[in-house]
Order: sequence, then structure tokens, then C-alpha cells
Amino acid sequence: MQKITMLGTGLIGMFYTMSLQSGRSRDRVEVVYSRTAEHAKKFAEDWKIPRWTDNLKEAIQDPETTVVVIGLPNNQHAEAAILAAEAGKAVLCTKPLARTAEEAKRILDAVEKAGVFHGYLEDLVYTPKTLKALASVRSGALGKILWARSREAHPGPHSDWFWDKEISGGGAIIDMGCHCVEIARNFIGKDIRPVEVMCWADTQVHPIEAEDSAIGLVRYANGAIGQFESAWTFRGGMDLRDEISGTEGTIWLNHWLRTGFEMFTSVGEKGYVAEKAEGETGWLFPVGDEIGSLGYIPMFEDMLNAMEEGRKPMEDFYDGYVINAILDAAYRSIESKRWEPVVLDEWRGVEEVETGVKMEEYDADHYLIKEEKMPDGRTKLILKEKSSGKIVQKVVE
Repeated sequence: MQKITMLGTGLIGMFYTMSLQSGRSRDRVEVVYSRTAEHAKKFAEDWKIPRWTDNLKEAIQDPETTVVVIGLPNNQHAEAAILAAEAGKAVLCTKPLARTAEEAKRILDAVEKAGVFHGYLEDLVYTPKTLKALASVRSGALGKILWARSREAHPGPHSDWFWDKEISGGGAIIDMGCHCVEIARNFIGKDIRPVEVMCWADTQVHPIEAEDSAIGLVRYANGAIGQFESAWTFRGGMDLRDEISGTEGTIWLNHWLRTGFEMFTSVGEKGYVAEKAEGETGWLFPVGDEIGSLGYIPMFEDMLNAMEEGRKPMEDFYDGYVINAILDAAYRSIESKRWEPVVLDEWRGVEEVETGVKMEEYDADHYLIKEEKMPDGRTKLILKEKSSGKIVQKVVE
């Protein structure tokens, strides 16, 4: 059993507490912290948490808890994580790890110097569909991954601090692009180095200083491309989709809308529908198990099991640092309108990877480019002559 200090009483703090105390879980939140005593007290009452405080250091240094979970605004992650490391406690931090790679590296250095367990709470790589898809990819079902596209879009965040560039570190990219980048990294291979980023972003709708729409490409050392799409301008709920393309197959994932639970009502749902739902009449897409569908339950299972088994979790603070470095390159690219290098002070993956096109031999004189069955029943082969490099075709009756 782990006794936990929960930092934060917002939506993410609630989802984390629901997940940690779901079912017959033996792990319990023992202390909750909020910047305001009123919020901390109410949260503690709602979730039957024994102790609450509005003092950050007091919450982290509580003598009975062994794990600190950070669900605070982005500008407080470094302070909280470093205090937890100094207290010798395991620390789990929500996404993004920090506002910049420099800030993330300070957090990483602190936990590694202290020798404490650290886990990066990137829930969307733990969704049931993603875990199943990753198992298929790692078994070779899709061959070499060429392209991974991840999209998260909705009408905008639920709290004011997200919209403040100084507090959050940016806009839709830092808020949701971090999810998308790490999803693509998992499919392409986290040991494959991200090389450079090209990104477009703009403030299309909201009167804010940060970007509310962005599309980016991340090129990896093996030639694969990760594509992220993040927006606070999407109407109709929350759009969570991934597409993975390999040399031998394709996967499409839809995590939130059009997943098999659709309901029409003219009078209204009369309550909560799902996160970021924009209405309660007409066609609705309720979610049967939000914390399960978003990956929170398997994420905390992995974190706490890894802690007890003495192993690394699927996601740790090094992953958070790499993501911040990729997002830094994206922000530089928005300004320069060029591909920008991903700057990593420390790379822990492979140094050399295979690149280029694998040539499949058709016969002694040709390579096979493509084989296709035509409407008339014949088979058409597109071939490349080995000697001349010329592209030719052959029809087989």
C-alpha cells in the first residue's frame, strides 16, 4: 500500500484521485494540497482524504506519505518535484514535465541525484486501445513504422492558468502537443532519436497571446515522421485520434468520439456527459469509463507496480525531458519558419539506425515496387530495372 500526497485539486487532481482510489485499490491519498485552504478542505471531504493543507512544503514533507503526485499548473512543477526529491519521496508528475527543456532537465537532474523513483504521467500512451496497438506494433504486425499521426483538439482548457503563456509555457502545443509527441515516440520507438521539427501555429480564435492551433512534423533518425495536431478551436467535444502507418500495415484509433456509444436526446442528458462535451442535447457521445478510456488506471498501475518491483515505469522524467526538447524546437520553428534541430544535452537511445529504402527483389533483373490486382482480374507489377534504374510495368494474366 502506498500513502500518497496529492498536489492539486483541479480536474486532473480529481481524475488522479479517482484512479488511485478506484475499485478496491489499497493505495490511498492521505494528504491533499491546494493553493487555497477552502478548495483543499472541500476536496478532502469529497474524497475522504484524512489531511489537507494550503502549504506546499508541508504537504510534500508529510511524514506518513511515500509518494508525491504533482497535478499543479506548469509553472509549479519544478518547485514541487525538486522539493519531493529533497524529501526522498517517489514523485509522479502530470504532463508536461516542465515549460521548457532547460526546466525539465533541472527536474530530471534533481530526482536522479536524489535517487528517487520518478514517473511521467502521460496518460494517453496508456489507453487500452493504445496499449493493444503498441503490442501489435512491437510484435512486427506493421513492419517498420514510417509515420505516426496524433491529434488532440477541443474547444479549450477548463482553467484560467492554461490560457496564460507565462504560467503554462505556451498554448495548445505545450498543453496537448506533449501528448501527441509522446504517442508518436512510442510507436516509432523511444530509442530512436528525434532530429528536427517543422511547426506551424497561430492564434486563430481566442484573444490570447499563446497559440490556439498548431500542426507539427518531427523527423526521426531512422527516417520516420511523427505528426502532431493540437487545437483549442475544435467544436463538438474532444477529438482524440491516432494513425500509425508502417511498411506492412496501418492502425487507426479513435479514443473519444464515435466509439460506439452514441445517444440522441431532445430534452438533455440532465448531467455531465464527458470531458469537453459542448452541450447536452442532440447527438451526444457519452463515455462509459472516462478514467479507464483516458489511460489513468493502467498508468497508475504501471507506476505503482514499477515502484514496488524496483523497475522503471513505461514513462519517466527522461521521457518528459525529451518531449520538452521537441516542443522547444517546435516553438523555434514557428518563429523561424524552418526545420529546427532538437537540442538534447543528453541522449540515452541508440546512436546509429538503419535508414533508406529496403529493396525487394522480384527476379534477377528487377526490384519489385508494387503488385496490384486490377479490376479485370489481371495482376499488374511495377518494377525497377537493376541495371538502368528504369521503372517498368508487367501484366500477369
